Amino acid sequence: MQNNNFPPENTSVSTSRARIGKIGRLLIQLGKISFEDTDKILRAQQEHGLLFGDAALKLGLIREADISQVLALQFNYPYLQPGQGNYSEDLVAAYQPFSKQVEALRALRSQLMVRWFNEGYKSLAIVSSNAGEGVSYLAANLAVMFSQLGERTLLVDANMRDPRQHKMFNLKENRGLSDIIAGRAGLEVVSKVEFFEDLSVLGAGTIPPNPQELLNRARFTHFINYSSSKFDVVIVDASPANTSADAQVTVAHCGGALLVSRLNHTRLADITEVRNQIAVTGARVVGAVINDF
Repeated sequence: MQNNNFPPENTSVSTSRARIGKIGRLLIQLGKISFEDTDKILRAQQEHGLLFGDAALKLGLIREADISQVLALQFNYPYLQPGQGNYSEDLVAAYQPFSKQVEALRALRSQLMVRWFNEGYKSLAIVSSNAGEGVSYLAANLAVMFSQLGERTLLVDANMRDPRQHKMFNLKENRGLSDIIAGRAGLEVVSKVEFFEDLSVLGAGTIPPNPQELLNRARFTHFINYSSSKFDVVIVDASPANTSADAQVTVAHCGGALLVSRLNHTRLADITEVRNQIAVTGARVVGAVINDF
């Protein structure tokens, strides 16, 4: 006997939803379209011989940026829409991943992979002669880009005199590297970055009166060694080399440095001096970058 207590299943709706596909499901998950929209899109897709995303575009239900976003998710390439994440706009690798500027950074990332990380090294210090030459900017964007490759990446702010990374990533945790070295905190102060599964950031922490002495402690050596065993890439934002000896100590612990200068700003004599300082530590200058911004 037929049970009339339940309404008959709407087979046309269930069949349509079964044909949505991965792009459609991602668009729904992101809130770009509704289930009700999918029926219109599927009809337009069939009538005009279009892909699901192109049909949704034709109907004006989504934008090109929405298609780019779901394709990035489909291929596990995370990036952010404007305003998403509440991070600094200087994170161009996160907010403008298809810009010419980021293409240039990708080329740098490739060189670093070939010349350093593929050789078995894990940690790299980013250092400049003077303040304002783009070290924090470059370190942050390189960290984002390595994480986009699927590399487990840790960004460490070792500039305890004028730290920037806590602002760039809007970190809620006030403790950081200085607190770990001083024995006042553990690895729980390392922050996972939302939307970037493979990226973690450690801020500089409490500003100490003796950053150079802290960086010389064995705890810093242990931290770098431990981080290198847990992460594929460790990017360290170092203090300007001409301001203090902090950078020398940081580079010595990392074993390698990327030297940063700024176009029409950094003097050749300053760059030479930094290279000489790094050579004394026994560390290797992996490459040099000229910022133009």
